[in-house]
Amino acid sequence: MSDVTTTDLYEVTMAMSYLREGMTGPATFSLFVRDMPPGRGFLAAAGLESSLDFLSGFRVDAEDVDAFASALHRPPRDLAPLLGMEFTGQVRAVPEGRIVLAGEPLLEVTAPLPQAQLVETYILNQVNHQTTIASKAARCVLAAAGHPVVDFSLRRTHGPQAGLQAARLSAMVGFAGTSNVAAATAEGLSAVGTMAHSYIEAFGTEEAAFRAFARSHPGPVTLLVDTYDTEEGVRVAARVLRDLDRGPGSAVRLDSGDLGALALTARAILDAAGLPDVRIIASGGLDEYAVDELVRSGAPIDVYAVGTRVGVSADAPFLDSAYKMVEYDGRPVMKLSSDKVTAPGQKQVYRRPAFADVIGLQDEQPPAAGVPLLETVMQNGSRTVERPTLDESGERFAADLAELPPAARRIQAPLAPRATISGPLTVLAAQVRHRIEDEVLASVANLRNHERRATGSQRSVPR
Repeated sequence: MSDVTTTDLYEVTMAMSYLREGMTGPATFSLFVRDMPPGRGFLAAAGLESSLDFLSGFRVDAEDVDAFASALHRPPRDLAPLLGMEFTGQVRAVPEGRIVLAGEPLLEVTAPLPQAQLVETYILNQVNHQTTIASKAARCVLAAAGHPVVDFSLRRTHGPQAGLQAARLSAMVGFAGTSNVAAATAEGLSAVGTMAHSYIEAFGTEEAAFRAFARSHPGPVTLLVDTYDTEEGVRVAARVLRDLDRGPGSAVRLDSGDLGALALTARAILDAAGLPDVRIIASGGLDEYAVDELVRSGAPIDVYAVGTRVGVSADAPFLDSAYKMVEYDGRPVMKLSSDKVTAPGQKQVYRRPAFADVIGLQDEQPPAAGVPLLETVMQNGSRTVERPTLDESGERFAADLAELPPAARRIQAPLAPRATISGPLTVLAAQVRHRIEDEVLASVANLRNHERRATGSQRSVPR
């Protein structure tokens, strides 16, 4: 059974119906975020690369058919039309690392309708989660104001795969390292780590623990100083580091209490011991809000380690994202549901200075100074461009971040730019709305006429 079965059941039921009805014309689906989540001034696009990996290997095999049949309580032969289906479509997308706004398509899939429908759930899952985490991590980098930030999130993320993604995405937006060994190895990241309180507790004293740790690890070490009494722990660490001549490159880690006040005390103790090069690392429930407060207070903290609140994006754990059909077999379509109206047609996002973005049609004339964001990244089911390196995606993010208006970069009460809709897209939306309304009105009128005729016919029947 493959990742093909990582889908919602209704994707399968719809795909089966499409095949039965011969509806295999090209369909375009647009993936976008309806509204910016609370406390966000921008989003960092992510999840595209894993989505392309999925689409490249998408093929419904016999085990997948058996799984679908079991879920539907039907014999496998009923699901046979799905067997061997591969993704043969096109993907146009915003590259990972680019900053995007609410309403803007992050990607558009064009493929035979059953294929485009069946891949929806997996793609939404990847883009939704990864864009959420990348955007949260990016705000931590902003809050740290140039201080290194490292990822400690693995033990609290929603599964090992989410932990791998959190480490990769945090590196993309500027983190300096991760505690996640698997991610560090896979992505070529700096692995970072210190010790747990249990290590200190296993020894008779803090000093015995610190000296034992230093014996096992030549070179700079980081000592956790808040297991018992933080101020005394710093004094013990300073004594051990000085005795072993391990000052430059070493650090002490504060993991609890009033981190700002404790950092001031720790800095004074270390400096008095002749250890000005020993850094102070802060951790323990930090996110961009806590980091921003500490930085603004002038706390002498050199490195911020963030974990739980960032790895699960605690304050905004999801995006109101959608994957909606915008065209079928050359016919623009749209949804008119209350509060969930969609825009028809294949689209492009045109980036203008100061993020005065315009959402328009793919084939319309770009606005002045407008640079298209969506690129063709897959054609006929195969990648059309090489996979970017993490550094390349990071460079895209840094370039966009530098151009982002200050109000959108704020940690507290950010103000996100709003994309505008182009004239041609506005006209098309009005035309499609009128067509749908006319069709619905005509359908309702026909239904009522039919009901009246049926009622009249019943009245004329002799008794």
